Amino acid sequence: MIRLLTLISLFLISTTSLFAQQTYIHAGKLFDGTGNDIYENVTIVINGNTIEAVENGFLEPSGETILIDLSNHTVLPGLIDLHVHLEGETNPNRYMETFTMNPEARALRSVMFARRTLDAGFTTVRDLGGSGVNTALRDAIASEYIEGPRVISVGKSLATTGGHADPTNGFKRELMGIPGPAEGVVNGVAGAREAVRQRYKNGADHIKITATGGVLSVAKSGQNPQFMNDELQAIVETASDYDMHVAAHAHGKEGMMRAVLAGVKTIEHGTYMDEEVMQAMIENDTYYVPTILAGNFVAEKAEIDGYFPDLVRPKAREIGPLIQETFGKAYSYGVNIAFGTDSGVSPHGGNAKEFELMVEAGMPEHEAILSSVKTASIVLGLQDQIGSIESGKFADIIAVEENPLEDITALQNVVFVMKDGKVVKE
Repeated sequence: MIRLLTLISLFLISTTSLFAQQTYIHAGKLFDGTGNDIYENVTIVINGNTIEAVENGFLEPSGETILIDLSNHTVLPGLIDLHVHLEGETNPNRYMETFTMNPEARALRSVMFARRTLDAGFTTVRDLGGSGVNTALRDAIASEYIEGPRVISVGKSLATTGGHADPTNGFKRELMGIPGPAEGVVNGVAGAREAVRQRYKNGADHIKITATGGVLSVAKSGQNPQFMNDELQAIVETASDYDMHVAAHAHGKEGMMRAVLAGVKTIEHGTYMDEEVMQAMIENDTYYVPTILAGNFVAEKAEIDGYFPDLVRPKAREIGPLIQETFGKAYSYGVNIAFGTDSGVSPHGGNAKEFELMVEAGMPEHEAILSSVKTASIVLGLQDQIGSIESGKFADIIAVEENPLEDITALQNVVFVMKDGKVVKE
């Protein structure tokens, strides 16, 4: 009887695969993410959740094939944002939310932010720091309980005592306690290894550290180095044992250099990067995730009385406006650049504004787009699954009305989104 049920199950699985729903997309223009060119009048053949082929001309559907007519649109791979925070969004009450918002409320709100991100055309994101709700959100989306982008989660970011991601900064002493590795606070090599292993145990995909001070933390310096070399080495080595890469928030030069030489995968923000750092990044195959959008946003809000605490406001004024200039220099120097916005600092769903800022700083339109598809997929180690419209890749596909190689702002109005072969925005 058991053998009969097994045979029936295998038959059902094979027939389901055999008769998976086929879809044709007629693309008037196609930027497939593999190079710089736009192709005209092509058909993308999708079988289930996978791209089966890309054919010249508009093929005629037959039988049960579904046709999606995007013949008057530009079609692109689903976009990837390597730096988001889906649990929250900057607002004047953000610092009070630590004390007033329960985890359940934070989780439910994150569903809204995830949906906005997906509707904006971002079908994959790397969530670079939250409370652990971000990891639960990842799982809920993967299980199709809710709709959102494919999430790569770091769980809780790692900091040193008093560092940018110390969750008790600004608390009164009796509330501070002594957070340790379980809370993502590291002091010494043993604590560094324990914190990475705890993130692995909690289900994180990768590790994020705050290698320097930050803008929005309630602490004085936004650029001082915050890890010793042996701690950084321990984090990178331990993460590597679990096939995890390390992303490093960094504004100041010294903390950036320490992180690069320790072997982190990405430098986030990179505000005070100079040519010595740039050269080290090239030599160590380190990617730069600029987050220009976040810098512009905090600089703008710093001019509003009461929006940020007094300790944060001068950092936002000073650091924010510099990121776009640093990006332009890094691009000209030849640093590997991957797309990231720090959305959650800026509003979710507005991620594509980053493309406009990158182009303003000197990056050609096609390279800006490739940084969010081809390059970002390589950073994640998922280049065989996402990042381009090619046979064998997941069917993550978006469309805009205009050609973004002629007007990059077209990406701020995504009118069609397919994720994993399912249309989620018509």
